[in-house]
Amino acid sequence: RKNTKRVPSFRKLLRTSKIKLDNKLKNKQYKQQSAVKKYRKEQKKLREAVRDAIARKPFPLEESKKKKVDEKHEEEEDALPLDMMDEDDLKLMEDLAKKASFLTRDLSSNEPVHVKKRKRESVIEKYEKVPRHMQTEPEKELIHLLPIKDKSGIIPQTVEKPALNTAEDEEEDTEEMEEAEGFNEEPLPVLTPEEMAAQRRQKLHERKMHIAALASAILSEPDNNIKKLKELRAMLMEQDPNVAVIVRKLVMVSLMEVFKDIVPSYKIRPLTEAEKATKVKKETQKLREFEEGLVSQYKFYLENLEQTIKDWKQRKLKKSNVISLKAYKGLAEIAVKCLCELLVALPHFNFHNNIIVLIVPLMNDASKKISELCCEAVKKLFKQDKLGYASLGVVKVISGLVRGRNYDVRPEVLKVFLHLRIKEVELQKDSEDIAPKKKFMTYKEKIKNLSRMQRKWKKAEEKLERELLEAEASESKEKKLKLHTETLNIVFVTYFRILKKAQKSPLLPAVLEGLAKFAHLINVEFFDDLVIVLHSLIASGVLSYRESLHCILSAFYILSGQGDVLNIDPMKFYAHLYRTLFSLHAGHTNDDIGIVLQCLDVMFAKRRKQVSQQRALAFLKRLSTLALHVLPNSSVGILATNRVLIQTFPRMDLLLDNESQGSGVYLPELDEPEHCNAQNTALWELHLLQRHYHPIVQKFAAHLIAGAPTEGSGALSLDLSQRHATELFEEYSMRGMVFNPPVASVTPRRKDTFSHMDSFIDEELNKQLQQHISATVVHKPLDFAKHLKETSLS
Repeated sequence: RKNTKRVPSFRKLLRTSKIKLDNKLKNKQYKQQSAVKKYRKEQKKLREAVRDAIARKPFPLEESKKKKVDEKHEEEEDALPLDMMDEDDLKLMEDLAKKASFLTRDLSSNEPVHVKKRKRESVIEKYEKVPRHMQTEPEKELIHLLPIKDKSGIIPQTVEKPALNTAEDEEEDTEEMEEAEGFNEEPLPVLTPEEMAAQRRQKLHERKMHIAALASAILSEPDNNIKKLKELRAMLMEQDPNVAVIVRKLVMVSLMEVFKDIVPSYKIRPLTEAEKATKVKKETQKLREFEEGLVSQYKFYLENLEQTIKDWKQRKLKKSNVISLKAYKGLAEIAVKCLCELLVALPHFNFHNNIIVLIVPLMNDASKKISELCCEAVKKLFKQDKLGYASLGVVKVISGLVRGRNYDVRPEVLKVFLHLRIKEVELQKDSEDIAPKKKFMTYKEKIKNLSRMQRKWKKAEEKLERELLEAEASESKEKKLKLHTETLNIVFVTYFRILKKAQKSPLLPAVLEGLAKFAHLINVEFFDDLVIVLHSLIASGVLSYRESLHCILSAFYILSGQGDVLNIDPMKFYAHLYRTLFSLHAGHTNDDIGIVLQCLDVMFAKRRKQVSQQRALAFLKRLSTLALHVLPNSSVGILATNRVLIQTFPRMDLLLDNESQGSGVYLPELDEPEHCNAQNTALWELHLLQRHYHPIVQKFAAHLIAGAPTEGSGALSLDLSQRHATELFEEYSMRGMVFNPPVASVTPRRKDTFSHMDSFIDEELNKQLQQHISATVVHKPLDFAKHLKETSLS
């Protein structure tokens, strides 16, 4: 019969072995406890025996001595003198005394013969007769070996397990405790605050010099001084409470800079067993040892940083209690800074994914400083990531974090998606993709154009070039596109989940902004559903004006790209933007004019064939009115957009004429651009803008009044005419609270001013003097002089 017994799995074997070890440990502890109990019982019996021996009353020694003396006197009186007895009789009496002890017995006593002897035994002799076991040895464990089979039967085999010598350890512990007690007994010198500060400065200077020496040695010869890296890392455990915090911070930053400098530009993989077994050159072996030591020290360093952050997050102090809980926050911030620097500087090296897993949850940290540090690091990584490996890893972890926290994360976590390089790489290909591939000569071309020696050299040269191309390991265009597609899929899945499940979440603006940025890369299959969702969000009325602008921008990006094939009327989005324009002003909403300019560019410039004249006229009039209510940079951007509308759509110069066209009256309060009769109004706002204090606004207003000509006296300069509206909006921004461009100061010279004033005063005095001379009588000189004086003073 086939054996159907299942072979236990490796996990089961591990679990079983653990149970056996636990049972062995329990048995050993039980045996030790039983030995201790046995020892305690014996000690108890011994104490009881001593107590009983002390309680019994001993035989009085003085009475026995007195009794012996009385008996001796009586015997002397009764006995015959020895000199009256013969020698034979005396010898006979001595022999009888030796053989018959009962002759000397007290016949009046009823006690046995040896009772008096027992009673007279001392207490100490009784105590000595009690068996004692002062220190019991623990029972020795037996190791059961394989039995031996003999003719007589099976003979079990056992071996005693060697016991640990605990006596020496106890002696060492007692010695250490005595030394520690002796050390504690020494009185510490009392220092003044000035002496303590000087002592701290001295210690700190010594630690700094030591850190600098170790770092310099490692940077000068990394291969030979890899052990000093371990010594420098050991300083992360500084125990002196006076300098522990500063020293640990310095060591963290120093190690970070050292690793950034000595880490190679490739990932170090662990050696296989076959590679370890093979013999290699000394240089190769030295390189292997360096790489192995570098990876291990880098790993330990990252673990120290992670533990520092965890201790701060859990508000947990170490047993040594060297660093206070308040100081842990500063240590944690330095640890986060080091991790952010390594995330950006070493995306190719080992444990980069581990750093990502540490940094991404800290983007949602309650501390604003730490959250900003991590977000900025991820943005830098996205911007410099050329291939897409690191970006894909970060996007995966962020998506898992958002889903795991049930969409309860900070909006800044999702806003980092806006810094992905996917759109740039798709539109502006990298130089290695644009560069033509190396074309090698065919065999016929070589025979036709080259001699035999030249063909030989050409063959060797082409072989070398092929090897170099393979060694470059440059990523192909297909691989990059694959990585970018996978990254975008994860981004869109995160966005769509929030749109579906968390429409009232504070993440919605970031989602709409991201959709507006990457809408041209969405698959056509999702366009219809996405446009419906965006319209329902706008119609719900729960969105702010900024979120509504992002919805409109996303919808038109979708419809202006691959969405041209869809039969969707975006009139409702035009009407909503027309309605939203008057919610903007020169206050905090001024910065959102940039989003409006992007929407207008997509809605009119890129969809000119789908826009009616009435709609374009209505937007032109409302934008001109809006230019009066915003800051100068927004006015410049709006007027640049109006210029594009006038040049793009025909008969837009109707609004430059006072005569009305057609029937009806312009209704500025109506929110429907198709029915507001914009053709029956005029752009009177341009005359007000022509008197604006900003010189660029004046130029644009005069240019539009002239009909926006492309050449002639009313044309704009090339610097203004060839720039986009959003560029002009950013160029003339007034975020620094200064005029942009600055106002030219015209101050006349002081000397010229005073000379002009003096000549004017002289002329006036001469005129008045002539008048007074002609009107005054000559015979009144005093009155004339008095009058002249009053006139000059006035």
